[in-house]
Amino acid sequence: MAALGSPARTFRGLLRELRYMNAATGRPYRDTAAYRYLVKAFRAHRVTGEKLCRAQHQLHFQAATYLCLLRSIREHVALHQEFHGKGERSVEESAGLVGLKLPHQPGGKGWEP
Repeated sequence: MAALGSPARTFRGLLRELRYMNAATGRPYRDTAAYRYLVKAFRAHRVTGEKLCRAQHQLHFQAATYLCLLRSIREHVALHQEFHGKGERSVEESAGLVGLKLPHQPGGKGWEP
């Protein structure tokens, strides 16, 4: 991660990932323990009048790292579902996938002229 961006942007990204995860269950994401923890943590580590707030920077870095993990997992699952193998294919199906046709034998397998 090159740049962290703003903590508000990271927070919104985490909430978006929570919505994606809870879309399958149909439960509102605001009823989850993860949502309550995120809100509590970000409120506790707001920018204060201090010149250097190490805890706030540490929380932001951890949140950005976790956001990257959640996004990567979601994208991996989507790619896996799209490109996952469908099992064994016949030789004819495999040849058709790459645009080839197998030679046709008019009399069957043992046919010889």
